[in-house]
Amino acid sequence: MKNKIILLIFFLTVTNSLFAYTPPEEGKSIFMSRCAACHTVNKNTTGPALSGIDLRRSIDWIISFVQSSQSMIKKGDTTAVAIFEKFKRIQMPDHADLTNENIKSIVAYIKAESKLISDDKVPFAKPGQKKPSYLPISIRNYGFFIVYFAVVIALILVLYFAVQLKTYERNKSRSNDSA
Repeated sequence: MKNKIILLIFFLTVTNSLFAYTPPEEGKSIFMSRCAACHTVNKNTTGPALSGIDLRRSIDWIISFVQSSQSMIKKGDTTAVAIFEKFKRIQMPDHADLTNENIKSIVAYIKAESKLISDDKVPFAKPGQKKPSYLPISIRNYGFFIVYFAVVIALILVLYFAVQLKTYERNKSRSNDSA
């Protein structure tokens, strides 16, 4: 009986972890299917770039705007009207079927993606924090100079032996011709 309970708990835990979406993953799938045609995280396209949207607007405003942007514009929300005007009066489709949790998961995905972009993909945004992936040559780099001189000496020796071999072949061919 104890084994069956342990097995049931294990099965439920594994099943839950396999089928449960974390908000950024669910948000990514919704964003890719619903938003990515007009929005990106870091670049203005048909619609505005969404990086940092959680810092610029409240979550309640975001939810209202996503579910019905045109109703907010008709009510005279100054921010909604400004966005509408800035992006050439292109209407954002209403997404009334998205729940508050769906929109929160999209915002969580955007927040996670914004962090990735700002930390990893833009090396010059914070030059003091990024280190170059190369080391400049300095006089203290003994390993480099040892390898460099070893290669130069090896090339000189190869050329020297090639000249000696060619000289030997010429002397041999002259001695065969004169004999």
